[in-house]
Amino acid sequence: MSSKTDHDPASSLYTHIFSYDELFEATNGFDSSRELGDGGFGTVIVNCNPLRLCQLKDGREVAVKRLYENNYRHQEQFINEVKIVSLLRHQNLASLYGCTSRHSRQHLLVYEFVPNGTIADHLHGSLSSGSGFLPWDARISIAIETADALNYLHSVEPQIIHRDIKSSNILLDNSFHVKVADFGLSRLFPLDATHVSTAPQGTPGYLDPEYHKCFQLTDKSDVYSFGVVLLELISSKPAVDVSRGRNEINLAYMAVDKIQNQELHEFVDPSLGYNSDRRIKGMITQVAGLALQCLESEREMRPAIKEVVQVLRGIQSGAPTTDCGNHTQVCRVAEKEEARLLKSINNLLPFSPVSVADKWLSSSSISGSSV
Repeated sequence: MSSKTDHDPASSLYTHIFSYDELFEATNGFDSSRELGDGGFGTVIVNCNPLRLCQLKDGREVAVKRLYENNYRHQEQFINEVKIVSLLRHQNLASLYGCTSRHSRQHLLVYEFVPNGTIADHLHGSLSSGSGFLPWDARISIAIETADALNYLHSVEPQIIHRDIKSSNILLDNSFHVKVADFGLSRLFPLDATHVSTAPQGTPGYLDPEYHKCFQLTDKSDVYSFGVVLLELISSKPAVDVSRGRNEINLAYMAVDKIQNQELHEFVDPSLGYNSDRRIKGMITQVAGLALQCLESEREMRPAIKEVVQVLRGIQSGAPTTDCGNHTQVCRVAEKEEARLLKSINNLLPFSPVSVADKWLSSSSISGSSV
């Protein structure tokens, strides 16, 4: 059976259909040594290794996702993923090349191969030392591109919620541009629904604390997860680390505690130049404030991702404060919090994004967080 262009698995969708045999050969029989890990929706990612590239017959290097056979409603999820992802076009989203037929012995999805690892690899994984180190200017660009990809997902109709934003789902190409991955199994956000999703979703350390209360994930849940990613970019620490002290296992708890005690300098990765470069120090401090706003325990208090993009771009460029719609507090610094967060900066940069309310600077602000 050869690959072809078809409208399976849905009559309204046209995508490239790969034969199971072609993908079996390309992945060397789904060689377990090529597995990169489990996705948040019960997928296995099969990819290339340095010894033998995972290639299609036309020479393209690919990543293949395989759904678990016992995944509940996996066929519906597979069909939804193909429908959604095949329609998405954004420079910071990983491209879907096609899939196997719905009648194939396994549901497989074929994505572009992004060669430079994940943010997690570069921050605290296998690429975190030596030439893999990411300087601050690269990190804030990564943050902007990731937020821009999320803004695209949140802006399409019907809206798409990623549901599993984390540093290991943010890939980097050879130019260190972002390709957000693993969004394909997210479901369309129905305009006439009650925003309820009861399937197990998300990753410990990144999951919206309100999910444990009402089993709902919204676009503001993605904002919460992105806030944790911002903390990773600042600190180079993983979102969850059981080797840390009990009160620091969860990175969000750790960040709030450090800022509350005016110890942001102890939280920031010292390699970024926080203590030696006033410009970088100001930018990191502002991003830390924005991260706290994203991590607000009450969803309505979190900014929309569109506003987050605007604030990050302002921080990067040093632009003056601008209006952020219903979340103007994201774009201004109250004098009290300016002194608290920026006390060691002699001359405050012209753009500062966030007022961190007193209630945020208490451990109860993220009391619903779970590790």
